[in-house]
Amino acid sequence: MGARRGAQGGARNGTRVERAPAAHSADPRGEAVEQKVFEQEVFEQDALARIASGQGIGLAVRQAARPGAGIREMSELLEKVTSIAAGTGPELARVLVDPLTSDVLVNSTQAWVDRGRGLEPLDLPLDSDEQTRALAVRMAAACGRRLDDASPIVDGSLPGGIRLHAVLPAPSASGTLLSLRTARAAGMGVDDMIETGSITPEIGRILRNLVEQRANVLVSGATGSGKTTLLAALLGLVPADERIICIEEVPELSPDHPHVISLVERKANVQGQGGIPLSELVRAAMRMRPDRLVLGECRGPEVRDVLLALNTGHDGGWATIHANGANDVPARLHALGALAGMSDAAVAAQAVAALDAVVHMQRAPVRSGMDEGPGRWVSEIALLRRQGSELLCDLAIKATRFGKCEHGPGWEDLEKRLAGSASGREPAGSA
Repeated sequence: MGARRGAQGGARNGTRVERAPAAHSADPRGEAVEQKVFEQEVFEQDALARIASGQGIGLAVRQAARPGAGIREMSELLEKVTSIAAGTGPELARVLVDPLTSDVLVNSTQAWVDRGRGLEPLDLPLDSDEQTRALAVRMAAACGRRLDDASPIVDGSLPGGIRLHAVLPAPSASGTLLSLRTARAAGMGVDDMIETGSITPEIGRILRNLVEQRANVLVSGATGSGKTTLLAALLGLVPADERIICIEEVPELSPDHPHVISLVERKANVQGQGGIPLSELVRAAMRMRPDRLVLGECRGPEVRDVLLALNTGHDGGWATIHANGANDVPARLHALGALAGMSDAAVAAQAVAALDAVVHMQRAPVRSGMDEGPGRWVSEIALLRRQGSELLCDLAIKATRFGKCEHGPGWEDLEKRLAGSASGREPAGSA
């Protein structure tokens, strides 16, 4: 029954697995082993076919596994499928499917893993840089990207949402470099983040109101601070009858929502042709009737298109930006606006008119035995205002790592914005 079910599942996804006739074996135990191996291959191919059709690795494995499969059997199937689909090999796949793993970093033959307690040494069977390079090339191919001496730097998304960044020599003087970030946003909701201490109950109430009132919000934070996890959790609060369009450099967002469209930037080829930048995708998304427009990361001239979109009736939009604190967001927006040819006055006017709030994610190392606070948490919510051509930021509420909240000078204005559906933003053309 197990083999028949697996074969049918594979056929539904465009892959049909047929068992070749085998000579009769006099040893029943040998036949049983052969049957088990065959069934396992069927389940693996069924899962891989589901992944190829767009399913996430976890869901594909659950649906393809043998009925009644236990935790150990499911884990083994998940490791094997991840290893094949992502080109990682079984040892690295085992680390990546660990729910505690957030990042894996490889410097030639040395590796580290972050399981929520900071970086720890990781033992991987990488005895030479040639082996690491071969691993990087396989993973890049699994992303549909080219990685060689002509294209020595690559960003991509592996099956299951694992983000890959790889650098070969000569840009790297330290051998082949790999940075892998796992997708932990899916399944993590606002209530889960409150339970783990990443969001205080008071800030949770504010964030829910921002979503309900269709506020336009910028999520700031350093690399690895949890911006994507927070954004995915908040998008899970959007009503099911609304259409969300996510625009990203590589696909990372996977909110728990029934109507999500993902647009992904395409890099130019080695001849410099065929690239599709984020700014072009923002303009395309505006023609797709978005109820919520989401930009995974503002990092260049596309900031102009995002601000224009949010100033033309596309309320409920979200975006992320790299910054060390909410007070650093104005300078960051001015710098990105300059890349798009915008003056400081134009950036200030457009940002204040477009954005209702800035939500900042903070990251701190967790040292075992020293404290019990979360490693990533929502530390600030602030409002933007302008003074002439200068863009300023007023802190509304600040939370410590251990959940203590303090209100700032922007608190009353934030309360007013949350009190009703009318936006408290300044019109773009006002003085």
